[in-house]
Amino acid sequence: MIDSADAARLKTAARGFNPVLAAQPPTIFDVMSTLAREMGAINLGQGFPDQDGAEDVRTFAARSLMQDSNQYPPSPGLPELRQAVADHYRRFQHLDLDGMSEVVVTSGATEALMAAAMALLSPGDEVIVFQPLYDAYLPMIRLAGAVPRFVRLQPPNWRVSAEALEAAFTPRTRMLLFNNPLNPSAVVYGEDELRIVAEACVRHDVIAVCDEVWEHVVFDGRPHIPLMGLPGMRERTVKIGSAGKIFSLTGWKVGFACAAPPIAAAIAKAHAFLTFTTSPNLQRAVAYGMAKDDAYFAPMRRDFARSRDRLAAGLQAEGFSVLPSQGTYFLLLDLEASGIDATDTVFCERAVREAGIAAIPVSAFYAEDPVRSVVRLCFSKKDETLDAGIERLAKARRLF
Repeated sequence: MIDSADAARLKTAARGFNPVLAAQPPTIFDVMSTLAREMGAINLGQGFPDQDGAEDVRTFAARSLMQDSNQYPPSPGLPELRQAVADHYRRFQHLDLDGMSEVVVTSGATEALMAAAMALLSPGDEVIVFQPLYDAYLPMIRLAGAVPRFVRLQPPNWRVSAEALEAAFTPRTRMLLFNNPLNPSAVVYGEDELRIVAEACVRHDVIAVCDEVWEHVVFDGRPHIPLMGLPGMRERTVKIGSAGKIFSLTGWKVGFACAAPPIAAAIAKAHAFLTFTTSPNLQRAVAYGMAKDDAYFAPMRRDFARSRDRLAAGLQAEGFSVLPSQGTYFLLLDLEASGIDATDTVFCERAVREAGIAAIPVSAFYAEDPVRSVVRLCFSKKDETLDAGIERLAKARRLF
């Protein structure tokens, strides 16, 4: 979607800048959301709900803003939030964490990931990542001077192969970065595949950074199993969570990194030089919210699953082949199985320009050898938005 003239301008403008960042084109989210605004399109591309969640949590934040201190909180996070995170994971995932020595509060999960990369990687280290991957992973790894090593996953099941994973390790491997539930594929990994990952990490003595921001957005009775809870992983896993995903408040940017004390201390040191701290009123509100029980989470999951099913049924009625969505906010279309003779990039660009609907080509989540026949849609929207999106995707289908 970036022509040669645009690429040349980017190259010229970036002279003298950090080469990792200079080489980064605009993200696919920026590209598609910009096109959606320009074309007046419905945006089912970028992954955020179109309604704010957890009103009581928002009310708590507003009250705290006016009644409590707004000066610097402790860099690793307010003690009440660190303890609340530890208590939450003990209650829901049976993890025994010490809030004061094993939880670091960050300005969003993305910052937690960057702090982990800065703290745990040295130039020349290698990091195993799974494709398709969240687009921030590679710049983070490269900014730390490290080198990515790829394990390729493919539809329809996106399964982790023990053989493919083993082939990615070398003597320079220091970290494995794993996303579960996986964005963009919407798969939730169960114990069998998590054991493949855990046993490989133990065998090769590497740290696993597990991006688990979607841990509460899982459907159809599936449990979320934390990688940290598997044998041999307690002392070598960084578990990363996101209040924005837990409470459908993506703009709040409150995240947390949980790890054994030596690893958590290193991440806290990196965090101190990235953002130093996070808004205290939001931290207090998240601490309040983390005490919620399944009376909050079960209806939240049910509502998202209902939206998923509404979008899936509507698209299937229009002749689209829909891949299973086990978790996250996302539903995938298989263009080839739908009888559409176009790559995901071509389909998405024509869809937004000619049918008024923005989606994300999954090939954008690959660094090499991409799958080119799958499109990602976000279903965390109002019914009327989903219904209008179905109509416009049906129009897009008729273009091919």
